[in-house]
Amino acid sequence: MSKPLTLIVDDEPDIRELLELTLGRMNIDTRSAANLSDARALLAENHFDLCLTDMRLPDGDGLELVETIQIDYPELPVAVITAHGNMETAVQALKVGAFDFVSKPVDLQILRNLVNSALKLGDFPKRDRRSRDTLLGDSAVMQTIRSTIAKLARSQAPVYISGESGTGKELVARLIHAKGPRNEQAFVPVNCGAIPSELMESEFFGHRKGSFTGAVTDKEGLFQAANGGTLFLDEVAELPVPMQVKLLRAIQEKAVRPVGEQKETPVDVRVLSATHKNLANLVDAGDFRQDLYYRINVIELQVPSLRNRREDIPELARQILAKLASDQSGTPPELQQDVIDALQRYPFPGNVRELENILERALTLSEGRDIQVDDLALRAPDTPGPAENGTPGALTPPEGISLEDYLEDIERQAILHALEQTDNNKTAAAKLLGITFRAMRYRLKKLGLE
Repeated sequence: MSKPLTLIVDDEPDIRELLELTLGRMNIDTRSAANLSDARALLAENHFDLCLTDMRLPDGDGLELVETIQIDYPELPVAVITAHGNMETAVQALKVGAFDFVSKPVDLQILRNLVNSALKLGDFPKRDRRSRDTLLGDSAVMQTIRSTIAKLARSQAPVYISGESGTGKELVARLIHAKGPRNEQAFVPVNCGAIPSELMESEFFGHRKGSFTGAVTDKEGLFQAANGGTLFLDEVAELPVPMQVKLLRAIQEKAVRPVGEQKETPVDVRVLSATHKNLANLVDAGDFRQDLYYRINVIELQVPSLRNRREDIPELARQILAKLASDQSGTPPELQQDVIDALQRYPFPGNVRELENILERALTLSEGRDIQVDDLALRAPDTPGPAENGTPGALTPPEGISLEDYLEDIERQAILHALEQTDNNKTAAAKLLGITFRAMRYRLKKLGLE
């Protein structure tokens, strides 16, 4: 079996020598370049499994190389080497497609962890990356979500998963983990709103025996438990500001210091986060640190509400009923068209979670084999959701949904409808909506549809 081959790009001979020596001890062959031009020549002549590049090069910068690789060698993971403390550069590199980053002076353990994770990606093109059986729905927006998940799984960049309660944000996080090179390691979910503020530091970073009253033994924290894998911070908006500061340092330094410990311990963790709240608004209000927001929101993935993918409801309902019936050792009931129609008209403020609850209740209440409309016991919403033609059914959003989210839902539905009408031709869809192509691209990106 041939050895993996890594391209090292750095104008400092000492750094190149250090990297070559370290990778050689890992049984990895290397080729080196001192500038951007030589790197491009080597890329054209060889098949590499990994690229490590400095950000500052004599004839350009590492971002240019990252962008070139994204276009010409999309399967090649590239990691950047940044100056110590220059997180803005690292974040920018991740945004344009870098797999990960390592800061100077290079921590060899962090480097080895990075290299091992990157090389595992070579196996993934041979695997089935489809998440169709897990993330149900054939709507255009869900197809886009699944495609995006496959791309995000090949990166170590922090991902912020936004969306209303009940849309399946944790499911999306689990899929990103399962489809990536960390899939054999732990996925550790934590509800940030469920941890008392006085216990947060100990829960996240661990503690040493005797560090405080009640610390009778050493305890590892959530970061240590997720070492090598993924830490999912659900409801991250609930973190108090003092904890936000400590979390930011842990993410940036890739190290934690347990309570009662004098030195930091390196950790290799990919951080995914989610909340149903609008983090940008919380930043503006001073309730969430801007620097942490930009650090966890390197890439945003918005999970659509159920009312914005009504065409997926029949399939979701059948799958939920099949699972419920299986748990009860029974046969799932058939859904008649009038029941499906009733479900598709309902706005589902609680999204998929509410659909599950409604069907479980209906299955319990139904007297015959089939579920009837009355069995659904659908409550009349205070305000109807967007109408089928894409116009709002009322002037105020449903209870629990912000005006901004409500307007985004309407905008998303209109864009998806236009794309459907034009066979996914963005130029034609923009014309249909009466906006420029540039404005169309902006809205697609903002709404997580591209």
